[in-house]
Amino acid sequence: MAIQKLYAGAKLRELRGRMGLTQKEFATKLGVSLPYLNQMENNNRPVSSTVMLGLVQEFGYDVTELASGDTERLVSDMREALADPVFTEAAPPLPDLRLTASNAPALARAFLDLHRAYRQTHERLASLDEALGREGARVAASPWEEVRDFFHYCDNYIDAVDHAAERFAEKAGGNLDAHIRAAFDDQGIAVRYADDAGIRRYDPSRKELTLSPRTAPETQRFQLLHQLALIAQNRLLEATLDLARFQTDTARSIAKVGMANFFAGAVLMPYGRFMEAAGETRHDLEQLAVRFGASIEQVAHRLSTMQRPGAKGIPFFFVRVDQAGTITKRHSATRLQFARFGGACPLWNVHQAFETPGRFLRQLAETPDGVRYLCLARDVSKSGGSFHAPTRRFAIGLGCEVQHASAVVYADGMDIGTASAYQPIGISCRICERTNCHQRSVPPLERQLRIDPDQRGTLPYEIGR
Repeated sequence: MAIQKLYAGAKLRELRGRMGLTQKEFATKLGVSLPYLNQMENNNRPVSSTVMLGLVQEFGYDVTELASGDTERLVSDMREALADPVFTEAAPPLPDLRLTASNAPALARAFLDLHRAYRQTHERLASLDEALGREGARVAASPWEEVRDFFHYCDNYIDAVDHAAERFAEKAGGNLDAHIRAAFDDQGIAVRYADDAGIRRYDPSRKELTLSPRTAPETQRFQLLHQLALIAQNRLLEATLDLARFQTDTARSIAKVGMANFFAGAVLMPYGRFMEAAGETRHDLEQLAVRFGASIEQVAHRLSTMQRPGAKGIPFFFVRVDQAGTITKRHSATRLQFARFGGACPLWNVHQAFETPGRFLRQLAETPDGVRYLCLARDVSKSGGSFHAPTRRFAIGLGCEVQHASAVVYADGMDIGTASAYQPIGISCRICERTNCHQRSVPPLERQLRIDPDQRGTLPYEIGR
């Protein structure tokens, strides 16, 4: 596979701006000419090895940040948006989208915001209840989607919150449960257990936190830490939210819940110790769950957040789907990006996990761009704790590019060197270029169709190349 050149003009300009340097001063420190730097900042040339070395030596910059997934995420999101039937003309070629994502990321995000607003307007008009039955209805970004995109584009990693969680865990001295209880005592908050509290309920007037006794111990511990984050770390969370500049109070509230969840997971699995244990166990989810008193889903999600600058772990993707195939959680630190709307590719093994509860499913997969992945799937259905309580059914997917397979125990015994061992998967049917997929639901955007009424194959049409 050919090595992809690295174009990172926007990040170079951002770094130079933070340093308060002119182009000439920046070029001198990096040991390159002014015209050469100008070409790199405008993505007319790839970042050279000389510049990478200068970034490390002169600025202590983590050059892996240059290759972060922002560009690929934007390209994937734009391709999906442009697959909307509202765009009747042919979509811009992929190189043009990459150029836009690299050179004008703010413009790309504005386009995505505009498309999202269009989709929501269309959905409102399709529903008379929404369009006519409510006064003061207005087009606004979905708070849930706004928060989802916020975490998506910050690599699912909040540095200040992660460090605060790690400091809290270090003070526990190996006895986290006692440290949590002491923290609630310091706040003057009583913790009790009762069936009428849902999973968690906090009464600030009485300073009383009530948890369900029917949830698993790791869930109870997580909920304790979540509430502690909202109380003891409130100033930090609010300051972080101020920087995010959400459009609505609802989005801000959703994001605060997400940050409290992030804090709880980071306390249970502190960055340094978890990174070391992940390498030691070769990312064995069950061993890590036992060692850190966490659930399988919590461990998988934490692995996808190990993106601390200068100390990054293996770039994993993580996704959770329900039985309908709807993606309820998603993040990717890899080149694989998930569809913003709709479900995941039906050929992906995450959908099969519901058929084999309690088992890990392994899959070698290849996306249309030729990148190969090791994929892991498992159901994480959650009992309601009693016979009449409903069971919440989910499945999670975790994976990485095959170049990291030797560091992952789930690759053992798999024939990663044989091309035929890889299952072809895609992202979204409208942007998937495969012409022979038996599970295709809609035609691809960038292909001509041939219809023969007298002939029928797997699909009712043929896809041109």
